[in-house]
Amino acid sequence: MHELSLLAPEERIEALCDALEALGALSISVEDADAQTDAEQALFGEPGLPPPREGWQRSRVVALFTAEAAARDASLLLQAQDFFAECRVLAMAPVPDEDWVRLTQSQFAPVEVTPEFWIVPTWHELPMQARQSIRLDPGLAFGTGTHPTTRMCLRWIARQGGTGAALGRVLDYGCGSGILAIGAAKCGAAAVDAVDIDPAAVETAVRNAQANGVPIAAGPPERADGVYQTVLANILATPLKVLAPLLCAHVAPGGHLVLAGILERQADELRDAYAPYLALGVADSEDGWILMTATHPGGA
Repeated sequence: MHELSLLAPEERIEALCDALEALGALSISVEDADAQTDAEQALFGEPGLPPPREGWQRSRVVALFTAEAAARDASLLLQAQDFFAECRVLAMAPVPDEDWVRLTQSQFAPVEVTPEFWIVPTWHELPMQARQSIRLDPGLAFGTGTHPTTRMCLRWIARQGGTGAALGRVLDYGCGSGILAIGAAKCGAAAVDAVDIDPAAVETAVRNAQANGVPIAAGPPERADGVYQTVLANILATPLKVLAPLLCAHVAPGGHLVLAGILERQADELRDAYAPYLALGVADSEDGWILMTATHPGGA
């Protein structure tokens, strides 16, 4: 494989990336050309949402091609285009052969939820101190345990769980990989429904649950039925605000609502959105993210 590196101003990034894709690039990345210098710029955006800008004032665009000839042809064709006038070729070089599977696997190590509860990729041995574990490999659906929001949810589940009565019937809304649903099932939930708008996520959740030897019922959001002792939703602040009446309606009297995907600065927004239904409070925080929970006032 060969790598083609280009320098481009911010206003040319979209056209350049579109052209590279059309020319058969396997992958395209955009970096700050001034990174690690005094001219470095920070681009801040909402996690999980598109970036606020296409690139930096001086961006380095790196495209990967299957062969040197393909990279060379792409370079020549790009330089002939009008939009390339303010861009230039930085380099073209072979990419060393790697064991990409092993290299990818090396980036994912066991993740500690609590000292006794771990998320462990299938190619790793269980840590000696693990008394409870979820076997989960990185995949297309969100939720491998490496993100603070997932860890905080699982910590809450582990602390709350232990007996079926503690978690009761559980709803994992926006289940992704199914990691929270699996964690709830392993920590004593009476039954678990996992729902997601993405059919691929539903399939992944079912497959991961089977691999971990726990039963969950997964499907589209319409599958959520009635009330639950525990309602989990690890999404993002904006959809969580929209979903406030729906999620709260699924919480049984005396039950718990657990929300994640929220930045610390968004706490008041979420409190206000849920105030007509339940009183949210911050239960945990990690790396600028928070876990917010509420308990339905009804029940014994």
